[in-house]
Amino acid sequence: MPQGLRSYVEAIPGTPLPHGILGASCTTVTDVSEEQIHELNGVEWMALGCCPVKVWTDPCEADPPGPPPDKEFCRPETEHAAPIHIYAGAECSAPGWSYDEARAHAEASLALGEQQAVETGFWRTKLTANAVDLTPAAGPLSIAQGVAVLEGCLAESYGGVGTLHVPAGAAAILGCCNLLREDPASGALRTLAGNCAIIGAGYSAENTGPGGIPAAPGTAWLYITGPLVIRRGAASVIPDRPGPSVNTRNNDRRVFVERTYVVATTCTVCAVNVVVCP
Repeated sequence: MPQGLRSYVEAIPGTPLPHGILGASCTTVTDVSEEQIHELNGVEWMALGCCPVKVWTDPCEADPPGPPPDKEFCRPETEHAAPIHIYAGAECSAPGWSYDEARAHAEASLALGEQQAVETGFWRTKLTANAVDLTPAAGPLSIAQGVAVLEGCLAESYGGVGTLHVPAGAAAILGCCNLLREDPASGALRTLAGNCAIIGAGYSAENTGPGGIPAAPGTAWLYITGPLVIRRGAASVIPDRPGPSVNTRNNDRRVFVERTYVVATTCTVCAVNVVVCP
């Protein structure tokens, strides 16, 4: 509230980071319709692209000729993605704040901060939970070596275009080493191999390794996955009318906005610890 001679003005607007999980051109974000609302409880699918395509030699062309080799068959695995629930709440004294003002503030807070929250949820529920740690026993790698190791892991397990997950605190180091370039057509950040990169504020706030172990000072955790498909539910305002928003015991007004996301990826998740500060 304004004090003294200060004038009350509009809040300073903000813009989510352009290369975050919701803004990056390498992710597919779909708003779930009423007919698909059950998908927000989580989804599962048959993995595609995780089984290697083999090379077969015609026995007639073998030297010396021999019996035809047995062909190998791969049984695809069932993969799944769990929901990530996020919310933003606003609280103030009811006499100084109308329901519409509180609702608008909560909605604006969600719009600005939901990308960071989704990154945090995906980092905790998928990246750190399922990753193969490729950090050598000798310790963290340089950031260029780390990216190379991760891209090698992805190429061996998937072979298609994947997604590099980078804490925002390590982004400048990637730029200094020319490890990422902005695709002029899509605006996406890409490595020389062609993989997309997400620069996440939520990733930077977490910066934990497989199992949730915090990064040592001067280091950061990078991850790589297959492509990302994100399902997004509609934002719900609670309560949806003025009366229940007021706590009659202290006369405070509370309104919050919540939303559900389901972030899906495929095949192996690989991780590596890198040095970001010598």
